[in-house]
Amino acid sequence: MNRAGVDGVVTEWDDARGWGTVRTVDGHEVALQCTNLTDGSRTTETGRRLRVTVGPGHHGQWQVTRAEPLSP
Repeated sequence: MNRAGVDGVVTEWDDARGWGTVRTVDGHEVALQCTNLTDGSRTTETGRRLRVTVGPGHHGQWQVTRAEPLSP
């Protein structure tokens, strides 16, 4: 599933913990950490559209390795 430039939507976000999940256009749910947001904000919101790169993460789980916010 190693993929770059996939569009997705933030489906869950916990600002206090700095993580959430993204559902990609092909239906995969992947973890998102605040440090992977390219705009430097370290925060996002549910429903926000992102262009993400997905790669292997901790414990063999797929996760977002880069997330670029898209215009609304």
